[in-house]
Amino acid sequence: MKKKNARRTNNPRTALTLLFSVVIFLFIFVTSLISGGLLLYTVRDNLPVPGKTFPPAEIIFFNMVIWSIGMGAVLSAVISRISLYPVNKVIDAMDSLAHGDFKTRLEFHTRFAHHPTAVEVSESFNHMARELEKTEMLRADFINNFSHEFKTPIVSIAGFADLLLEDGLTEEERQEYLRIIAEEAHRLSDMATNVLNLTKIENQTILTDVTRFNISEQIRNCLLMLEGKWTEKELSLSADIGEYEYSGNREMLRQVWLNLIDNAIKFSDRGGILQIEITETPDNLIVSVSNTGKEIPKESIAHIFNKFYQADESHATQGNGIGLSIVQAIVKLHGGEVIPSCGGGKTVFTVVLPRE
Repeated sequence: MKKKNARRTNNPRTALTLLFSVVIFLFIFVTSLISGGLLLYTVRDNLPVPGKTFPPAEIIFFNMVIWSIGMGAVLSAVISRISLYPVNKVIDAMDSLAHGDFKTRLEFHTRFAHHPTAVEVSESFNHMARELEKTEMLRADFINNFSHEFKTPIVSIAGFADLLLEDGLTEEERQEYLRIIAEEAHRLSDMATNVLNLTKIENQTILTDVTRFNISEQIRNCLLMLEGKWTEKELSLSADIGEYEYSGNREMLRQVWLNLIDNAIKFSDRGGILQIEITETPDNLIVSVSNTGKEIPKESIAHIFNKFYQADESHATQGNGIGLSIVQAIVKLHGGEVIPSCGGGKTVFTVVLPRE
């Protein structure tokens, strides 16, 4: 199978080489014939040499043809090999990418490497290769995290369902096992809902259902919905949100504040500070949600918006790693950006929403 693929790959390249060689050969051959003819005409008719006879014109012409064929074959082989070297390098690199080697990089080890065209081609190709490598890594991480997040509740449900089938269980034990099964089932349901929502948002290219509403009031309602969580952790709430209006998709932005506030509560230390602030500039509305507690590792900040990624690799905290992906997708759909930052025992997520 590999031999067939190699043959299929090399045939077009061989044809290209032969075509290029024939063109060069014909060019040199025709040039040599014309030059030889002109030389013969000039010598015989314009510069006669007394006392010396020339061979017949046919013999001279035949010799010129032989010399032209020989010279053309040698020169065309050399020139085509040199000139097609960059093309072969590009084809080899593309073949490596096609076979899954995303670490392939294109480099020209000749003087041609400094030519602007070569530099542009190599930079574009290497940028493409790096992006493909990142995409492959994200795909692998997504599959691993997705499998882990779905497998855990399924295993719990199956395990406690098996325990319920055993005899001799007390009523309290049965109720506890049923409660765990119900919690894990709801967890699976929420996870599936979040995945569907994220897919829907990512596939949406045009912001719909845009209305003007009081965004400060919306954030206050989100805080009330999550009051049980932040009071349970004895968090001190600081909300400097004033009264601001914004034009956007009301329901989508509600998901943004719920996810960010819920994350801030989740990763706050008990007795810590939960702070929400709204500011504005002539062009943007800026909402920041911060909490005190363990900071996000620097190496994890670049990945926190990836699907199912969790900076806490032990999965000790509740969550499935989809919330921040939804936040970023919604904010991007509104033309804004989400900026995470850490320092001094504080984690801040800043949402910048354009006015227009």
